[in-house]
Amino acid sequence: MTISAPDTIYRVETRTRTSTIAGLVGIVLILVLFAAPAFASRGLIQDLFFILTMLTLAQFWNLLAGYGGLVSVGQQAFVGIGAYALFAAVILWGLDPVPAILLGGVAALVLAVPFGFFAFRLQGAYFAIGTWVLAEVVRLIVAQWRAVGGGTGTSLPRTATENIIFTDQIAALFDVRASAARDILAYWLALVLAILTIGGIYWLLRSKRGLGLAAVRDNPQAARSVGVDAQRVKWFVFLTAALGTGLTGALIYMQKARISPDAAFSLNDWTAYVIFIVVIGGIGTIEGPIVGVLIFFLLQTLLAQYGAWYLMILGLIGIGVMLLAPRGLWGSFSDRTGIQLFPIRRRLMGGPLTIKTPSREE
Repeated sequence: MTISAPDTIYRVETRTRTSTIAGLVGIVLILVLFAAPAFASRGLIQDLFFILTMLTLAQFWNLLAGYGGLVSVGQQAFVGIGAYALFAAVILWGLDPVPAILLGGVAALVLAVPFGFFAFRLQGAYFAIGTWVLAEVVRLIVAQWRAVGGGTGTSLPRTATENIIFTDQIAALFDVRASAARDILAYWLALVLAILTIGGIYWLLRSKRGLGLAAVRDNPQAARSVGVDAQRVKWFVFLTAALGTGLTGALIYMQKARISPDAAFSLNDWTAYVIFIVVIGGIGTIEGPIVGVLIFFLLQTLLAQYGAWYLMILGLIGIGVMLLAPRGLWGSFSDRTGIQLFPIRRRLMGGPLTIKTPSREE
């Protein structure tokens, strides 16, 4: 945007030289990731799938808590309901698992309406506890759904997993078995979902709605005084996070092909770990969850064999980061260096124009 005045010209910018370079590097990285199945092992593809899905969950929780100020401890409800909606569509209606992922997102969006109706009557810590309680209620209700396995869970039918769309073409393209082709398809879907999530959140934060979101997070009363509908903004963010989380949950369990209430609605797997990723990476930044998920994957790879000690070490690391770097590792790094890969702050650039006065000879 450019603002002109007599003898002056100003422009509002968010992009920096660093962000431009990061964008070019990001495009190259995306191309490499899409081509990864051509040279990566099946184990690496599965690891990348895990990283991408956890990154997507972390970005949506960060949008909710870091930018919207809504600290939810019940996001596992949307992971679980999205996954169960996919299984129900496949088992009961015979739908292909890939389009059924969209139904998972819709189911989470529908659940978010009554979920938010009750949760938004609570504030602060009560909101966090309330979302956790509501998630447990949803888990108990789904555990009674015998058509999809009840409390013990169920698996996707073999006929459904063997005939997933595009797997035959992928198997022929890379000369792999059907099971490996399904992993590649799930990986590509996870990559697309992660790209759309990060790009969509970045676009949102740079829009007028993003300014309103930041205002509501920092001071709801002041935001209302300048015309921002705080309740509408909160609903928008809550429903968006639920939709994205439901899609991710459906995709995760399409790849797993096995589900149970305790796994799909796990507080540790889908909320506690996600919060850890955001907190150590940097809450309120797009870069933070990217850094956090890489650190989390590294810690999980190195420490998972130690059982309960693994969780204790994660807890100690999380506490240490919160004490020494309250804004997370990326937040502290950015504060010291000023580097932002996804800048959203608006800067006023420009100044008075220099007008050349003609000489007498001219």
